[in-house]
Amino acid sequence: MVVTLTLLDAEHQKAVETWEFENPSVIRVGRATDNDVTLCDNLVSRYHLQLQKIGDSPSSNSWMVLSKGTNGTFVNGVSISQTIISDGCELELARGGPILRFQAQIQSYNAGQCCSRGGENAPSALFCIYCGKPIRVERTIRQYQVLRILGQGGMGTTYLAWDSQWPERAQNRSSYPGAAVVVLKEMNADLARIRKAQELFEREARTLKCLDHPGVPTFLDFFVEEDKKYLVMETIHGQDLEKIVYERGPVSPPQAIAWMIQTCEILAYLHSLSPPLIHRDIKPANLLVRRTDNRIVILDFGAVKEIGTPLGTRIGAEGYSAPEQDRGQPLTKSDLYAVGSSLIFLLTGQSPMKFYDNRGKGYRFYVDSVPTITSELRSVIEKVTAPGPGDRYRSAMELAAALAESL
Repeated sequence: MVVTLTLLDAEHQKAVETWEFENPSVIRVGRATDNDVTLCDNLVSRYHLQLQKIGDSPSSNSWMVLSKGTNGTFVNGVSISQTIISDGCELELARGGPILRFQAQIQSYNAGQCCSRGGENAPSALFCIYCGKPIRVERTIRQYQVLRILGQGGMGTTYLAWDSQWPERAQNRSSYPGAAVVVLKEMNADLARIRKAQELFEREARTLKCLDHPGVPTFLDFFVEEDKKYLVMETIHGQDLEKIVYERGPVSPPQAIAWMIQTCEILAYLHSLSPPLIHRDIKPANLLVRRTDNRIVILDFGAVKEIGTPLGTRIGAEGYSAPEQDRGQPLTKSDLYAVGSSLIFLLTGQSPMKFYDNRGKGYRFYVDSVPTITSELRSVIEKVTAPGPGDRYRSAMELAAALAESL
């Protein structure tokens, strides 16, 4: 494993300085001279950030960055405290500070996972171009060979994995609709002893298993291995709306409206089930744009709730959670409320809470200062995010029709 950090000039056109590390586990960057990389810049803290390898396997190519700088750290322009990073990403130490390009390459190949020509593949390749099998495998969980980490959250770690049994089972596609490359979600070990956490993880599996819609990831498997719970889903290639806005800025009204109409169509399906399902965590980070057709897919069904079940704990993100949901009494209209606040984020690039105020009629969203939001669209946003559920649109399709009309 060789990790290369390249200091880029202000125009991102050429390398100023390069540092190479062979088989490192931790790399420290800052202004102090005892760091692995020393950057003499007043914006950089003495110990600004730490790069940390994930996993002990020599074939592991997963890394995390932890920010310790007082002026912040940005990965590809997005402010972070800690996050998984990928090969080729850019680390900015403080806004306007030095920029380092991160690159990690594995020097040797585990040809035993593919054919004897595995060493002839490109350094970044996941699969052998000759036999089609994985070149490197982090670890194996049942028949699922872990290729790399996709993300880590409070509930668990999500991996990209290869289903080694797929070639045999795929011969009968009618009974096995899965693909060779899957998303494997592992419940965090420290949460396995918490009953509520187990309930949410298992609820996501049960919910996905019962759903059949192109806007929802397909359930493939759920199992327990060595006291850890695992959920297997189809792989959907794309990017979530939060990352799109952070990387490109606010979205044009026609595109934002189109994506929210698609979200409404998926919610209409969920709300039409018997009993209706409330997602309870609609927000830009859980709305992924599928690359193949530019359509929305709703992710993360761990918070989903059936209408008529006992009141549960409060679940929802600030700015996107409706008042009644904050009280533990979610309705289908609570999901619609979140569509409205998600639209505010898409059109402004800012947290909806920046537009949340009390002007004598109780707290609500005021977007009259946003130039890209027309009076027609403002009326839709104000109605769907009304504090009282009875003042909102009656259904997801009624909201979709109002959004279409606002164009």
